[in-house]
Amino acid sequence: MESRDDVCVLIPTLNEAATIGSVVDGFHEQGLTNVLVVDGHSSDGTREIAADHGARVITQSGSGKGQAVREAIRKISVPYILMVDGDGTYRPEDAEAMLEPLLWGDAQHVIGDRFAHMEADAMSRVNSVGNRVINRAFSLIHGRNLRDILSGYRAFTRESVEALGLYADGFGIETELAVECVKHGVTTTVVDIHYGSRPAASDTNLHPLRDGGIILMTLYKLAKTNNPLFYFGSVAGVSTVIGVIIGLYVGVEYVTIGVSHEAMAVVSAFFILFGMQLLMFGVLSDLIVTLNREQTRRLEEIARQRRNPAEHGESRRVESASPGPDERA
Repeated sequence: MESRDDVCVLIPTLNEAATIGSVVDGFHEQGLTNVLVVDGHSSDGTREIAADHGARVITQSGSGKGQAVREAIRKISVPYILMVDGDGTYRPEDAEAMLEPLLWGDAQHVIGDRFAHMEADAMSRVNSVGNRVINRAFSLIHGRNLRDILSGYRAFTRESVEALGLYADGFGIETELAVECVKHGVTTTVVDIHYGSRPAASDTNLHPLRDGGIILMTLYKLAKTNNPLFYFGSVAGVSTVIGVIIGLYVGVEYVTIGVSHEAMAVVSAFFILFGMQLLMFGVLSDLIVTLNREQTRRLEEIARQRRNPAEHGESRRVESASPGPDERA
């Protein structure tokens, strides 16, 4: 098992002066002394408070949580990263449960499930419904139930996250991390954590409707490369339904009152043909993605064998040394 000196606690912040000091102290008490605060140009003294409590502090060059996370990862050299929000809603005491699958080599990415132990007033009804809708949509689109893809409490290996294609600047970073883990076959596990209410003196930076819409759009756009059959098939289904409805109207009008709508018939045929073409394109794209994943898996296996030739050679020697059917007889 690796040492906790190999772990960096990453805390993206924006105006978290009311809570950042206690958050940093909490992780120090858990033996996690390597704390990096990436601040998004706070105006309330967040950076100074974090530094006074022993954290390493940098000011991000851009804006948004996603950009802060990407910039911080480039500055971290240790093999494990524990990412947490600085608003005091997550418990440093859960760090051991979050890190255990990584340090024992059982997973490359760990998500903390807030819904396992959530305080009654920790999340508004609107946010709770929105989270569950987004999690259901993720399961439907990407075929994995990760329970809480919007959780801000995550642990991952630096090697695995560097291989992901991360581009989101705002709160879509959690969604993007979940999708990219599925897309690249990153071993991901979910652990139960506690989630508390935000302290009264701390204001949230999340706008439920605006950010929820952005997250859903991010989820749908990322399906283009991870599940193209759903991405193109959903548009194909809508187009086909519209075409069929228009076609039924044209048919009923012609049969009942003898009025032909040639222009509407052409529009109906267009929508139906367009839907069929999109569906065919989705099937072909899905086939290409599947073949690409298989090829990537094989290349990664070859790369692992090249990095560990001694281990691979030992496995071959053990296999060759095992008795064959005739010898065992």
